[in-house]
Amino acid sequence: MQENFEELDIENRVILLAILKKEDDESLQEVILKLCDTGMFDLKNGKKRLKELKKNGYISDGALTMIGLQRAQDAQREFTI
Repeated sequence: MQENFEELDIENRVILLAILKKEDDESLQEVILKLCDTGMFDLKNGKKRLKELKKNGYISDGALTMIGLQRAQDAQREFTI
């Protein structure tokens, strides 16, 4: 079950964008840890959000799915000034 982009809260949109921008050798866990370091959320909440994004079909096998890529690109446009 996929959510509409408008239904993704800002934290989930930032996670998708961070995954889009991650280095090739960087894991999803490292992305979540970086976001935790910014104070966006704590590690427990970050892991929960990552699990939800996987369950909803935005992430698979450690990478963005087609819908995840589309939502990450939407977020990138949204956050671009």
